[in-house]
Order: sequence, then structure tokens, then C-alpha cells
Amino acid sequence: MSTSKRTPPTGARAVAAYISDAPPAARPMLRQLRRIIRAAAPQAVEKLSYGMPYYNHHGRLAYYAAFKRHVSLFAWGSPMKQFAREVKPYRTSTGTLQFRYGTTIPAPLIRKLLKARVKDNEAKRKEA
Repeated sequence: MSTSKRTPPTGARAVAAYISDAPPAARPMLRQLRRIIRAAAPQAVEKLSYGMPYYNHHGRLAYYAAFKRHVSLFAWGSPMKQFAREVKPYRTSTGTLQFRYGTTIPAPLIRKLLKARVKDNEAKRKEA
């Protein structure tokens, strides 16, 4: 009888486990968000934070999560203001975009938000 505890996954493995444990309707959307974020910010560190996939590059870039009937992307800061007209159809609160299961993820918009966020974070780092 083994008494060793299994070490929970970390980093990219933890994110993959989160997606595989999500409701079936959310998985394709979560995978797509992951691909979009990783392509837009390849240097970002991927991990779980607050139980959700999280991306960091010189500060917070984005979180995403599955809920009962939707997937949310948590992105905040000046990009949300900069692209306010484009995020308006999805905005549910400051810094959050919500996509009901089965709807189309606006990949070009998310790429714009993330690339702008990367620039903001890099600029803040240079100022410090």
C-alpha cells in the first residue's frame, strides 16, 4: 500500500487538466482560448491561479474559465478601453468577456486585446 501523495500538475499540465475536467461543451472553447492566448503571447507563463488558467508576462495578461453555461475571458486594463466598441457585445463587467457555449469565440478581437496587454505590461516594466 503506497502512502505517497500524487503531486498535482503545475503549469501547462495543470491547464490541460483543467480543460479536460471542464464540462464537455466548454472544452473546445477553452482549447481555442488557450491556442489564441499562447499564439498572441508566446512568452507568457501559463499556470493555474485562483483555480483558473492564467497567463503572466511582466504582470497579468488574462485568465479564462468555464462556468455553467458559458466561458469567460478575464482581460482588463487599457486594451478593454481601447477596443471598447469591439468588446461591447461581449462585455458582462469591467474586464470580462463572456461567451455562451456553442457561440463563436472572436479570435481576432482576443488577439488584439492580448497583444495590446503585452505591450502595456512591457512598457510598465521598462518604466519601473
